[in-house]
Amino acid sequence: MNSIAFDDYYEDLQISPNADLETIERIYRLLAKRYHPDNKKTGSLDKFNIINKAHQVLSNPEKRAAYDVVYEEKKNHQWQAISQISSHDGYEQDLYNRRCLLSILYIKCRENPSDPGIGLWHLEKMLGWPENVMEFHFWYLKEKSYIRRDENGQLAITVTGVDKIEQDGLVLGKDRLLPESTEENHRLKLIKDDPT
Repeated sequence: MNSIAFDDYYEDLQISPNADLETIERIYRLLAKRYHPDNKKTGSLDKFNIINKAHQVLSNPEKRAAYDVVYEEKKNHQWQAISQISSHDGYEQDLYNRRCLLSILYIKCRENPSDPGIGLWHLEKMLGWPENVMEFHFWYLKEKSYIRRDENGQLAITVTGVDKIEQDGLVLGKDRLLPESTEENHRLKLIKDDPT
């Protein structure tokens, strides 16, 4: 758990770090049913393995206590990084970050309109931003009705968001890719744009 790549089991199960065991079990059963490989509509072996790994740790009191120590260290480290970022970046960077998020959600919706959502942990891994930085942008975009949470708890662009990104234009780094789609089994390259 002390490796550079840190798995956020709370995010993987889409629960709060304060969740009790009953909540963990209930959410795990719901997600396990949704992502089980035998489920023809929403099954995903990768997602199923991720939630199983998270459940094994968070449902065991000793393992969860040990994980929580590392989790708190990682979150504190993220807060330090955020405070450094905040002091150097202005609102122009925030505008650019929100355009990046809308661009990803726009492209995901164009790729598969019947499943337009992306999970928070996928976005965090794609963009490399701490969760708390992203939460501010999610809050703003939801308040403006540019994004919404779908029935699976994933983030998706709205019609208003599509209008906004079509007005402002797509923007993302040249090396950013959407995660592989289980149905189309291909990756989309995103458009490079300069944030200035």
